[in-house]
Amino acid sequence: MSDKTHRVTLIPGDGTGPEISEATRRVLDATGVSFDWEVQHAGVDVMDEYGTPLPDQVLDSIRSNRVAIKGPITTPVGTGFRSVNVALRKELDLYMCLRPCKSYPGVRSRYENIDLVVVRENHEDLYAGIEFEQGSAEARKLIDFLADLGSRRIRDDSGISIKPISVTGTRRIVSAAFDYAIKHERSKVTAVHKANIMKFSDGLYLKTAREVAEEYSDSGIEFEDRIVDNMCMQLVQKPELYDVLVLPNLYGDIISDLGAGLIGGLGVAPGGNIGDEAAVFEPTHGSAPKYTGQNKVNPMAMMLSGVLMLHHLQEMEAAERLEAAIAAVIEEGSSVTYDMKPNRDDPSAVGTSEVADAVIRKLESS
Repeated sequence: MSDKTHRVTLIPGDGTGPEISEATRRVLDATGVSFDWEVQHAGVDVMDEYGTPLPDQVLDSIRSNRVAIKGPITTPVGTGFRSVNVALRKELDLYMCLRPCKSYPGVRSRYENIDLVVVRENHEDLYAGIEFEQGSAEARKLIDFLADLGSRRIRDDSGISIKPISVTGTRRIVSAAFDYAIKHERSKVTAVHKANIMKFSDGLYLKTAREVAEEYSDSGIEFEDRIVDNMCMQLVQKPELYDVLVLPNLYGDIISDLGAGLIGGLGVAPGGNIGDEAAVFEPTHGSAPKYTGQNKVNPMAMMLSGVLMLHHLQEMEAAERLEAAIAAVIEEGSSVTYDMKPNRDDPSAVGTSEVADAVIRKLESS
């Protein structure tokens, strides 16, 4: 464990976010790693004060500290904001979404011994936000333009989304996947695509991925590719064959939730959004506002996101100890929230804060 003090932006979030953020802060402090927490607020709770769910000072803090951990944030309705998470990724150029999918004994699932890592490109593909509303002048103009190019005419009552995939975006996400595999001693990277149909977008993605793989040929990391629909079937039938998956944005979103399903759900699904200049770690579930203030929700996905953050900060021993402590609490099954009990009405279920207490006891005894 290093003697360094890490200055980290802590964004509690809204809904149940503050509760699970506090539980996570407590267990991270209990690892013995020294943190200087800079608390910044974002989400629906600051809309009235700042007129935006993502005030400039939040972005400034993350740019300065380069590392943040955040609780879930509600996407406001009718404000023009697609989501705070999307805004953070774009403003900070967090091009890599990291979603480990790992089995923990004690979590109910149809599968055992899952250990996959999904590396999703964050900026391009159909999620780039280049859309034209059905019936708009822009959509009509685009339909006419494509018809003039000799393409098959799109129906006039269509809404249109544009799917950009670039060499630049593909190179850096595939390189990031290989770098992750090397750093974490993984054995294989699988590029996932639909290049058999979309030859000039997914085809470019696959061609570029293969070129990047050649540059890592001496790394000892195996490379292969899979068509996305076949990949879904393979993950259900024989997930043990796969290790690190690298995907364009849309497929990455879908496959990461499939992976969460393999391990028992979003309650144990951590995440990180990482760029060259900053990284933001967060659970992948929502803010569950109906449970706000009830000390009821499961904090483990955010705690496991804290494990990812410790790895990012090169605090490897602390990361391993914290993950082991969380795994031990899950396996024992006594100090877990209602959603992790075999019967969700089990009166022995504990609250958010009590889960943190149990993890801290494990850390103190390790």
